[in-house]
Amino acid sequence: MTPYKIKVCHLYGNLLNTYGDNGNLLILDYYAEQLGVEFSTEIVSIHEKLDTNDYDLIFIGGGQDYEQVIVSKDIQTKKEQLIDFIESDGVMLAICGGFQLLGEYYIGAKGEKIQGIHALPHYSLSQNDNRFIGDIEIYNEEFDETYYGFENHNGMTFLGEGEKPLGTVKAGHGNNGKDKTEGVLYKNVVGSYFHGPLLSKNKNLALRLINMVMEKKYHKQFSLSDLN
Repeated sequence: MTPYKIKVCHLYGNLLNTYGDNGNLLILDYYAEQLGVEFSTEIVSIHEKLDTNDYDLIFIGGGQDYEQVIVSKDIQTKKEQLIDFIESDGVMLAICGGFQLLGEYYIGAKGEKIQGIHALPHYSLSQNDNRFIGDIEIYNEEFDETYYGFENHNGMTFLGEGEKPLGTVKAGHGNNGKDKTEGVLYKNVVGSYFHGPLLSKNKNLALRLINMVMEKKYHKQFSLSDLN
């Protein structure tokens, strides 16, 4: 039996899966198997208790407006657990709407102000009759890594104090089409607008997420040479 295990909470996995966001977990599972890491996933959804002590990684994807409004209300009941998880260096991947919900608030399609959980200081506005759609390329100078993907979002997110972008936009729009930021890095939280899913084209980032868990749980790191 492998000595290494990663247990994932797929938060609202039955509601938030726009553009195949769930595929990120399939990619992590694929690479974990190559590394000899046991990988398991559980969905925690609305009206269900979340015990973050049970999980090594939390994943939350994006959804359509209707589903996101439902989730935005329920996630307030899980707010304190999620904030504690983040501040304790818990590993999290949040895509699009999930990324927005970690922040202060976002403006919905009808102009309504929808509260996030205030775990991170970013906020998101809505565009009038426009979306950011297309291929995107970003560069993370700290890691010296380039990430490729596809974006499709109406929201414009502006990062707050203490937040770093996942990368600087080289092609595409990014968080807001203005400041060349895309996504967010805060402690062990990775947020992004990349759909498609994010990790399918970015093996280096998938490994980085696995290593975040490995370092925290086992003081262990893998390298890219360990993957096919």
